[in-house]
Amino acid sequence: MLSDPGSFVEHETRMFGGDPLGFVDRRPYGRRLHEARNSTGRFEAAVFGTAALGGQPVVLLVLDFDFLGGTMGVVVGEKFVRAADLAIGRGHPLITVSASGGGRVQEGGFALLQGAKTAATVARLREVGVPYISVLTDPVFGGVAVSFSSAGDVVLAEHGARAGFTGRQVIEGTVGQRLPEDFQTAEFLLDHGHVDATSSRERLAPTLRKLVAMTSAGPRPHEEHDTTVEDGTGAGVHERRDPWEAVVAARSPRRPRPWDHVARMTDDFTELRGDRVSGDDSAVLTGVGRIAQHRVALIAHRRGESAHEHNRGMARPSGYRKATRVMRLAGRWNLPVVTLVDTPGAYPGVESEEENQSEAIAETMITAARLPVPVICVITGEGGSGGGLAFCVGDRLLMQSNSVFSVISPEGAAALLHGDGSRASEAARNLGLTAEELSEHGLIDEVVPEPPEGADSAPEKATRMLRSRIVAQLTAHDSMATSELVRGRTSRLRTLGAEWCFTASSTADRQEEASR
Repeated sequence: MLSDPGSFVEHETRMFGGDPLGFVDRRPYGRRLHEARNSTGRFEAAVFGTAALGGQPVVLLVLDFDFLGGTMGVVVGEKFVRAADLAIGRGHPLITVSASGGGRVQEGGFALLQGAKTAATVARLREVGVPYISVLTDPVFGGVAVSFSSAGDVVLAEHGARAGFTGRQVIEGTVGQRLPEDFQTAEFLLDHGHVDATSSRERLAPTLRKLVAMTSAGPRPHEEHDTTVEDGTGAGVHERRDPWEAVVAARSPRRPRPWDHVARMTDDFTELRGDRVSGDDSAVLTGVGRIAQHRVALIAHRRGESAHEHNRGMARPSGYRKATRVMRLAGRWNLPVVTLVDTPGAYPGVESEEENQSEAIAETMITAARLPVPVICVITGEGGSGGGLAFCVGDRLLMQSNSVFSVISPEGAAALLHGDGSRASEAARNLGLTAEELSEHGLIDEVVPEPPEGADSAPEKATRMLRSRIVAQLTAHDSMATSELVRGRTSRLRTLGAEWCFTASSTADRQEEASR
């Protein structure tokens, strides 16, 4: 059902395992193996080979639950490694479809250590940048879950699947916890950030085809981009405005939000969810798709107008960790990263501090600074303090003409410096937060024009203008070698504000400087 008709060619068709421990329970292990082979027509629980999805070559490995519960012994472990070797050798994505009760008890330590063997192989896949997509069907537990099925670049769960480390019966029997009805279901995994998406069996193949297409680099695109007045150039479309008016415009509920731009400017977009640790923060949208002919990873704030609607775009640590995970995926898949920023700031609640908000933001920026692919950042609305800064580390930082970027909100600055939050408009005029001001200081690289009456007056036109400048930046950075790209990014970030650092030549100079 997954691969193109007639494309699958099985490898290692006659590999089978022995009985290293001479294991006997109610029946000898050798007899169990014989019965499983007769009933399934297979030599073992794993089948792998080459195939095509949407015409793109892949390596596919599937676990058969009917063969001793799809458990992993030495042959399943070895077949996973050989499938990965084949994917690495050919440069093709590896796709696994798992249904497994875990490690094979009858093979004892031999089975247990297959987890180490397969996990080390996943590390190799990551090191060489071979895409790995894992599909979870029902069930996936124990040794398979902890070694390779949960560790894909992208993890999809079929509707009805259950997956986890320890099953419900064991948890209830050993620690006495009462578990929710949806515990370890596909929906539970999605809500808790463990998987990227859930899918019906009928939709798995189309979803996988879209993802595999994103991994296929093909020739570097050099298409022409529209540079007409409507799509991003021309006089008078980003004239200077009062800073407080810019703040009001950036916050306008009518202003197009990052998701609006993503929906209009991308094709074949597939959302990727979850931080793989604790949750999926809806305030951050991540996924892969195409802008013109450029395959990209997209990271954007998803801003609503109320605290209950995507938390107004104020991300929690799980949102930043999700973004960091997708950045690393982009590095392995050779996808440029495009970020769209629109947030009042990072979410400041108690839970965020408990989950180490500061580290999550820092790690996002550290990761972006060294990515081996182009990183183009755009502020489309409000770039609020560290919460916005997290997605502003890259090769180029652009701002739409009516957006703002500030170390603190004008209200916060007024309260802090004047003891009066109502003086926000005055504070805004002192913060240097508009696109024009930041451009004049050399702190951003480009001001992206908007329609004359603002982006909210002609949203589709605003998106076309934004898309044009993003495509231009992607094209300009597309052919750069990784070393040149990272070196240029490092140099750009290194010089920010350096011209305002001075060295006093004497005590008298220091005293004079201090008195100014």
